[in-house]
Amino acid sequence: MKNSLMALGTMLMLGGVASAQKVAFEEFTLDNGLHVILHNDASAPVIITSVMYHVGAKDENPERTGFAHFFEHLLFEGTANIKRGEWFKIVTANGGTNNANTTEDRTYYYEVFPSNNLELGLWMESERMMHPVINKIGVDTQNEVVKEEKRLRVDNQPYGSLIAEVKKNMFVNHPYRWAPIGSMEHLDAATLEEFQAFNKKFYTPNNSVLVVAGQIDIAQTKEWIQKYFGAIPKGEVLKKETFTEEPITQTINATYQDPNIQLPMLVASYRTPSMKTRDARVLDLVSSYLSDGKSSKLYKKIVDQKKMALQIGAFNYSQEDYGMYILYGLPMGTVTSADLLKEIDEEIVNIQTDLISEKDYQKLQNTFDNQFVNANAGVEGIAENLAKYYMLFGDVNLINSEIELYHSITREEIRDVAKKYLNPNQRLILDYVPSKDQAQN
Repeated sequence: MKNSLMALGTMLMLGGVASAQKVAFEEFTLDNGLHVILHNDASAPVIITSVMYHVGAKDENPERTGFAHFFEHLLFEGTANIKRGEWFKIVTANGGTNNANTTEDRTYYYEVFPSNNLELGLWMESERMMHPVINKIGVDTQNEVVKEEKRLRVDNQPYGSLIAEVKKNMFVNHPYRWAPIGSMEHLDAATLEEFQAFNKKFYTPNNSVLVVAGQIDIAQTKEWIQKYFGAIPKGEVLKKETFTEEPITQTINATYQDPNIQLPMLVASYRTPSMKTRDARVLDLVSSYLSDGKSSKLYKKIVDQKKMALQIGAFNYSQEDYGMYILYGLPMGTVTSADLLKEIDEEIVNIQTDLISEKDYQKLQNTFDNQFVNANAGVEGIAENLAKYYMLFGDVNLINSEIELYHSITREEIRDVAKKYLNPNQRLILDYVPSKDQAQN
């Protein structure tokens, strides 16, 4: 009886998630190739105007890394009709906020305004796309901004080079081998003409998606979109180059010395498939089971029970072409990285050999239901998800249906996919240690 009630409760909960989180949207494409997605949400008098460009670190010249992240900053410098230094003033003066972010695969810009400033938000994003001013003073200014960001977030941050070092060792051919922050030497060496050419190539209507979400009048919004974006010339048709990595068949061993740390870190990283694949979603569940929070298998065993580590964890680094599943741990006392790795491998073998319990399986489903609800809880999250699912997955409706894919994953798949990807001969073992000078202090 108890199990029946639990099952009934689960069914009702999942049904509630599916219906309550349904995101309605409308999409169309302008003649210049700009794809547009509209989502009307009358729950609050705010709007989001956002543009996602299909350009990230993987689209850079290997001798000019850091360009995509650089443009995240540079395209706030000003336009033909927005004077240098005025962008943020205009936004704040009209009750808004704005930001941008860059990954290996895309760059995303957005403004949040009171709903009566929708036209302003659309005009500003059209200005960024059509009339950016890319000159020497802007490039020089943002060069210093990016260098300071790198100093704060990477060079002087404990364990700040972890992702860059993992990427460098796990990818040989693919541009994923460098981090989005890129090389300051490459940025210093670049000419103004190279920056202008990068903008002309990638920041075009046919290489982007415009999402407008919030309290909007659909007919009026379409009229303004045509008014401000319709005249922007179509860019060149981009042919994305395909990069293939050979399977990892032998353990990669590497060491990195970090001058900002005193405690060594064990890092084990496995290359995983594109985030668009079913296997990647199964690995999301595997990752959550092993290492998501203090109730996960690894934390309970290694930190709580055996007290072998100050911290243990992992995360999926999802990307459009390949991903990474990165495990890390901080050994405690006389415990070595090898000791931690042995404990981690035991738990991985367990999940590869036996089915996880029904209780743990249900906990995973509940966790992902909660994440799904939270991801679409606010209009800002909805706007970015609409852009992401169109741009990187090719299916906008995944904003509603992806949770069904996670629900369909079986315990057998969890076992089999863990066995397929998480093997000792398929990984990088990175000894992330204090620099020799730091170790002597």
